[in-house]
Amino acid sequence: MSKPKHTEVIGIASGKGGVGKTTISINLATALAQSGHSVMLFDADLGLANAQIALGARAEFNLSHFLAGQKTLEEIILTTRQGIKLIPGASGVQELAGLSQIQAASIVQAFSNLSGEIDYLIVDVAAGISPSVLAFLTACHRRFVVVQDDPSSIADAYGTIKVMSQELKLDEIYLLPNHVNSQTQGWKLYQRLNDVCMRFLGESIHYLTAIESDEMVLAAHKKYQSVMEHAPGTGAARDFRRLAELCTQLRPLDHATGGLQFFMERLIQSSPSEK
Repeated sequence: MSKPKHTEVIGIASGKGGVGKTTISINLATALAQSGHSVMLFDADLGLANAQIALGARAEFNLSHFLAGQKTLEEIILTTRQGIKLIPGASGVQELAGLSQIQAASIVQAFSNLSGEIDYLIVDVAAGISPSVLAFLTACHRRFVVVQDDPSSIADAYGTIKVMSQELKLDEIYLLPNHVNSQTQGWKLYQRLNDVCMRFLGESIHYLTAIESDEMVLAAHKKYQSVMEHAPGTGAARDFRRLAELCTQLRPLDHATGGLQFFMERLIQSSPSEK
């Protein structure tokens, strides 16, 4: 796999909880790491920050210690046994809104100093469309919306896409069907949602692949592992390897040149103000 020239930032979102967003995040990160890329995973699901648990890691410090100036960025980052650099989640992104210009600049600089070392930053955001979630998604280069083939998940995924496309004017939105019976079912689910987006939003969304149902994903979760480690020969692991491969084949983005510095600058600019 070819390495990107700059850090590419991918946000993993979902309209509703329970559709496998964190599972997607940790397995995509693991698949990219296994293929030789330098990967960082930012657990931005600040209400239920559980990526460290899913990866079998224990974080002593998290983002809140960094934002408070108690720890440097390097001091809160831990490297998991999968070779992923993990930024553990904090208690609330609202802290970003109260930063002074000097504090904000120092945070941007801290992330900028890491940009040469990281090929992919995977951002696991919370479910829904809260202001903090939208701030994270605005800061990413690409956005993957995880969806399952059930009416509530489809409706919530569409709502998320509508806000990103119409209100935030974001592009590079990809639908990622999860827990489907076959790749054909995943493709048909994408076609159905894309038709709705074309009809009512006048915008088309992108598609890479789907993740098929696999009981070994849950078995891996119970072992605090990714399915890439626990059962690398399974269908789900195959799908995650395909997803990782397709991510490396995406066209470079003009605005991706800022890498991690771009991500933090946009995150701070778009964070909700405290009332």
